[in-house]
Amino acid sequence: MLEVLVVIALIGLLSALLVGGSVALLRDRPATGEDILKNAIVRARRQAVTNMQEVRMSYDSKARCFVLTGQDGPRRIPVEVPGEMIVDFLPETSSNSMLLGGNLVETDKLSYVTFFPDGACSPFRAQLRTGGPSRVLNFDPWTCAEIEARKP
Repeated sequence: MLEVLVVIALIGLLSALLVGGSVALLRDRPATGEDILKNAIVRARRQAVTNMQEVRMSYDSKARCFVLTGQDGPRRIPVEVPGEMIVDFLPETSSNSMLLGGNLVETDKLSYVTFFPDGACSPFRAQLRTGGPSRVLNFDPWTCAEIEARKP
């Protein structure tokens, strides 16, 4: 009986070590393009709500940064990922697209996305290209949170 309790205790101890180690590994991973985009959206929304003003967010692909423009002037959020990163803000519905380098890319683009003082934002989607296939993320205009794609 004592041996069984010792084995169970050792299994519990090893499980705790493995879970703690895996959390540390996940925390140390480099930021992805999606992480940086979502962080910029959170910062733009926070600025709009905190300062009680509209904030426009655009992406400057040459300078590799998001630009948040409010009454205080522009603030830049640098994009620090290796390689190319292109972000296009798209309207809520798709209408035009083209094949670019083997990837289907939407061509109807918005110049910026507006974040409002009440925490909402203009309806938009974001097209993210980081060297591989383009990825389109949908965002809820009321919460500015990503809407997960439904799986069939």
